[in-house]
Amino acid sequence: MTNSPEQAGGPAIILVEPQLGENIGMVARAMANFGLSELRLVNPRDGWPSEKARAAASRADHVIDAVKLYDDLPSAVADLNFIFATTARERDGFKPVRGPVEAGRALRARTRDGLKTGILFGRERFGLYNDEVGLADEIVTFPVDPAFSSLNIAQAVLLMSYEWMKSGLENETDTNFSSPEMLPATKEQLHGLFGHLEAALDARGYFRPAAKKPKMVDNLRAVLTRAGFAEPELKVLRGVVASLDYFSPKEPRGAGYPERKAKADRAAHPSEDGDDADTLPPVGGKGLDND
Repeated sequence: MTNSPEQAGGPAIILVEPQLGENIGMVARAMANFGLSELRLVNPRDGWPSEKARAAASRADHVIDAVKLYDDLPSAVADLNFIFATTARERDGFKPVRGPVEAGRALRARTRDGLKTGILFGRERFGLYNDEVGLADEIVTFPVDPAFSSLNIAQAVLLMSYEWMKSGLENETDTNFSSPEMLPATKEQLHGLFGHLEAALDARGYFRPAAKKPKMVDNLRAVLTRAGFAEPELKVLRGVVASLDYFSPKEPRGAGYPERKAKADRAAHPSEDGDDADTLPPVGGKGLDND
C-alpha cells in the first residue's frame, strides 16, 4: 500500500441555508469518511446546534463539534483563496466548468500550494442562486442523467469528498486492503488436477458413450484451463475431487478408510520391499481420511 493522503488542510465544505439537521449530519459523516473536517453553515433553517445532525453524523462528532456558523455567504468565504460552486444546471457567465475528478485534483494542487479552498453546496430544494455562484472561481458539476439530475446534498458532498481523497493517493486506483498474493499454479499441478478429475469421473461412468470421452475430456480441460488458477485454488479443487472420488453416503468421510482410498494410497506409496501391508491401514479400518 502507498502512504495515506493528508487528512488535514482540505477544502472547507460550505452549506448555504441547509434545511434539515439530518442532512447536515449526513454531510458530516460523508466528510469524515474521506478525511475532511471543516464544515461551514450559512443560516441553517432549524438553527444550531442540532441533536438531529449529531445523531445522523454517526460518530463524526469531530466535524459536528467544529462547525462554524455564518450569517451570509460572503462572510463564510472571505478567508478562502479559491472556491468551487456545485450546480446541476448550466449557468450564465464565463466561469470554467469542471467535472468532479478534475475538480478534486485542482483542489489538491492548490492546497499543496498553501491556498485555502472551499466548495459551495446549495439548498436541498433548488441549490445556489446565480449571485452565490458568482462568488466562486469555478463551477463543478456531476455527470448525472439529465432527466434526473438532482442530488441529495449529502450525496453531492460525498462525491466531492471522495474525489478529494482519491486525488491525494499516490495511485488513484489504490485500495485500503488487497487480495492475498498467490503463486500461479504450475502446469504440472494443473495436469495433476486433470488426471485426478478424469480418473474420478471415469470410475463413476461419467464418460458415456465411450466414443465421446476424448471430446468430453477436452471440454473439461478447456474449462479448467481458462480460469488461470493459483496453487492454493488447485488444492481446494483437488480436495473436493478426492472427497467425491473416495467417499460416498455409505462410506462418508470420517467413517473409516474406504477401499478405493486405500488402493490409491498403496499405488502412490508402495513399500520398498513390495509389501505395503504394514505401512497403510487395512481396508475398512479406522485411519486417515484425507488425500
